[in-house]
Amino acid sequence: EVQLVESGGGLVQAGGSLRLSCATSGFPFGDYAIGWFRQAPGKEREWVAGISGGRTNYVDSVKGRFTISSDNAKNTAYLQMNSLKPEDTAVYYCTVFLWGRDYWGPGTQVTVSS
Repeated sequence: EVQLVESGGGLVQAGGSLRLSCATSGFPFGDYAIGWFRQAPGKEREWVAGISGGRTNYVDSVKGRFTISSDNAKNTAYLQMNSLKPEDTAVYYCTVFLWGRDYWGPGTQVTVSS
């Protein structure tokens, strides 16, 4: 069974940092791209970052502030978030596309106070 579970969210002041983790199981982690998305209240889910074969990509709004990484030995992906802004407040999800469908974790709440 494919599972993804996010953790590491919380409440932080603007300018602070958080590191999110995405623990996975049920598939060969190193063979597939992992993505991070976020959804703010009243807004559509937005792609934030992705990692595949060591290559990374970011939405423009987080470039230079967020870093995505992965540890194949732990089957875990990470999202290091620095210089957080109130507009980064959202539920953050990790996802993987495999065997013809998307799999999502339940999400972790990130709240950035001004």
